[in-house]
Amino acid sequence: MKTLTVIIERTENNYSAYLQEVDGIVATGKSVEEIKKCIIDSINVLIDECNEFGDTIPEALKGEYCLAFKMDVKSLLDFYSKIFTKAGLERITGINQKQLWHYASGLRNPRPEQTVKLENALHKLGEELLAINL
Repeated sequence: MKTLTVIIERTENNYSAYLQEVDGIVATGKSVEEIKKCIIDSINVLIDECNEFGDTIPEALKGEYCLAFKMDVKSLLDFYSKIFTKAGLERITGINQKQLWHYASGLRNPRPEQTVKLENALHKLGEELLAINL
């Protein structure tokens, strides 16, 4: 099964997304859940229209595929700002709060190593939470 990448970015009033492998597959929404639904709807509309008008379905959309959703650091920090404080993120990532504020505001972009450090820390937290049974 192939993996298609959906890029999610923060805009002024909401989030926008596009399918990296296929031109014209776009979505906007107020939340990541809404973006996911809208991207799937956009893919289905394109496939339906290709079938209806006899156009060729893009190669990437033929057969089985799964969607991988990817955000930049600024968008991620903005989306989860009501869940994770900068102090909390500093504790789990080791990245200074002031630096996290710079990333969240877009004043600075993290080096690739910092991005990986943040991603790994969040994945580790997720694994720890999944291991808990109540």
